[in-house]
Amino acid sequence: METVFIAGSIAISRLDQRVKDRISKAVSSGLSVAVGDADGADTSIQQHLASINAEHVTVYCSGDRPRNNVGDWAVEHVYPDAEPGTRAYFTAKDVKMAEAANYGLMIWDAKSTGTLSNVIELLKAKKASVVFVNKAKTFVNVKDGRALETLLANMSDVAKAKAEKKMGLSSKVAALNQPQFAL
Repeated sequence: METVFIAGSIAISRLDQRVKDRISKAVSSGLSVAVGDADGADTSIQQHLASINAEHVTVYCSGDRPRNNVGDWAVEHVYPDAEPGTRAYFTAKDVKMAEAANYGLMIWDAKSTGTLSNVIELLKAKKASVVFVNKAKTFVNVKDGRALETLLANMSDVAKAKAEKKMGLSSKVAALNQPQFAL
């Protein structure tokens, strides 16, 4: 069964109807769902999944207990080496979801580096994602470095500067745009 990794910015607590429709379509088409346990978008995604009685859902959490598991679904525990409560601690579960998924559906506030990191992790693994840019109310298909640059055009200069400082955004984009040569 193919899996879609659905996640979004912690600052987003209400899903646009178009996002709910996409989630419902993914579930009705037989995709399983990997979702995180954070507040904000993750919890809203879980609430929608519960409202449509989605069965093939796995909640990923760092550590022993998920912060949120609205539908009492199966839990995939990730035990990172990072200090509990740190960004690296919670990011480890996102990396595992990107590895497990075939596709991504992200709900982004045009500034969250966590959601942006998920898109980049999927791209590094040659997996596409559809990103709903919440403030623009539009979907952007991201399947390569050029599409990522189109997505990044939604960020303010301040948000880009923060992403550069937090995650080295420009080097990640450059790495995705480098041609891969086989030896």
